[in-house]
Amino acid sequence: MKKILTLMLLSLFLLNTNAQERTAKIEFESTVIDYGTIEKGSDGVRVFKFTNTGNAPLIVSKVKSSCGCTVPKKPEKPILPGEEGEIQVKYDTNRVNPIRKTITVTSNADTPTVALKIKGTVIDPAKTSPLQPTNKSVVEK
Repeated sequence: MKKILTLMLLSLFLLNTNAQERTAKIEFESTVIDYGTIEKGSDGVRVFKFTNTGNAPLIVSKVKSSCGCTVPKKPEKPILPGEEGEIQVKYDTNRVNPIRKTITVTSNADTPTVALKIKGTVIDPAKTSPLQPTNKSVVEK
């Protein structure tokens, strides 16, 4: 009787341990995208590529931006082990300013929250920079 009870407990323990080992893992090619210097109105779409390196399906439940000027798009279907996925990010390039935004990805991975960053500068080529040297003073203009 003791042997049967011990065997049952050992089986339960091994089953529980095996179930805990099945986790999804999200691994990004890069967690930062540098837009560089881009012109106002240019294409603001970029893609963060990732791979599920775990042994369970990866479900991206939420993708949120730190600002309304950046719209992220998450994958709708689970990413199976070994497969690749992507998170598309669209920045509103009609805003002339430096870009420094964070996209927060929430999933069922072993690291449930990952912060992605975009950076760069949007310039308006139609306007001259006040930092450019001129021969006239402000009063003479």
